[in-house]
Amino acid sequence: MELIEYVRLVENILLTVIVASTPLLLAASGELVVERAGVLNLGVEGMMIVGAACGFAGAYASGSIVVGALCGILGGAALSAEFAALTLGLGANQVASGLALTILGVGLSGLIGAGYVGQKINGAASLYIPYVNDIPFVGKVVFGQNAFVYLSIALVVGIWHFLYRTRAGLVLRAVGDNHASAHALGYPVLRIRLLAVLFGGACAGLGGAYLPLAYTPFWVSGMTAGRGWIALALVVFASWLPFRLMVGAYLFGGITILQLHAQAIGVGIPSQLMSALPYLATIVVLVAISWMRGRAGSPAPASLGLAFVPDR
Repeated sequence: MELIEYVRLVENILLTVIVASTPLLLAASGELVVERAGVLNLGVEGMMIVGAACGFAGAYASGSIVVGALCGILGGAALSAEFAALTLGLGANQVASGLALTILGVGLSGLIGAGYVGQKINGAASLYIPYVNDIPFVGKVVFGQNAFVYLSIALVVGIWHFLYRTRAGLVLRAVGDNHASAHALGYPVLRIRLLAVLFGGACAGLGGAYLPLAYTPFWVSGMTAGRGWIALALVVFASWLPFRLMVGAYLFGGITILQLHAQAIGVGIPSQLMSALPYLATIVVLVAISWMRGRAGSPAPASLGLAFVPDR
C-alpha cells in the first residue's frame, strides 16, 4: 500500500509539473525562433495575456476550445505585428518597443476580458484511452494529457527540425547571426524576421490561451502572472537550443508547483517566499549564465541585431 501511495504521489507531482510547464514551453518556443532570427521581443508577457483574453472570449462565445485556441493565436500574432511594424518597419528600438508591447497587452487584455470576469467554461479534455490510462504512472502521465501538452512537444520537435534540417532554417539562423551578410547574399532579411516575429507572437498567444482554456477554465485579469518573463529567461537558459528549452521549461514548471506541494506537506517556509521561487530561480539562472559566458568569453549565438536592414 505504501508503494502504491508513493507512485500516486510521484504521478500527481509529474502531472502538475507538465501542466504548469506547458504555457512556458509554448511561449518560449516561439521566442526562440524570434531570437534566432536576430530580433529581441520583450513583449512576450503582453502577447500571452492578450492571447489568454482572446482565447477565453473566443471559447466562451463559441463553446469550442479549438476556436478559443485560434483566437488566442490570432491575438498574440496581431500584437506581434505591431511590434514588427515599429521595429522592422520604422526602425524603433526593440527593447523599448517590447516593453511598451507588454504594457499595451496588459491594458488591452483587461479591456477584452472586462465582460468575462467570473465566467467559466469547460476546459480542454484530457486524452482517454481505455485500459491504457489505468496503467500506473505511465497511463496518465504519458497518455492522459490534453492536446496542448502534445502540441507543445510537437512544436519543439518541429522547430528543431526546421532550424537544423531545412534550408529555410539555415537561412533564418544566418539572418540572426549576421544580417548584413545574409542581405548581401540576397536573402530578404526583413521578410524573414517579420515571419519569425509573427510566429513568436502566435506561440505566445497560444501559451496564454492555454491558461484559461486548460489550466484554470475561467478568466481573471493578470492570470499570466509573469510567465512571459520566465519564458524569455528560458530561451537564454537553453542557449537557443530547442530540446534544452524543453528541459528548462519542465524544470521551471517544477519550481513553480513546488510551492503547492511544500505547503501541502506542511513545510515551514513562508508562502510568499515559495511563490517567489520561480522568479528567484530566473534571476539566479540568468546571473549564472552571464558569469559563465563572461569567463568563457563567448557571446550569445544570435546577434540580435538592432540595426535597420533594407529588404529586397
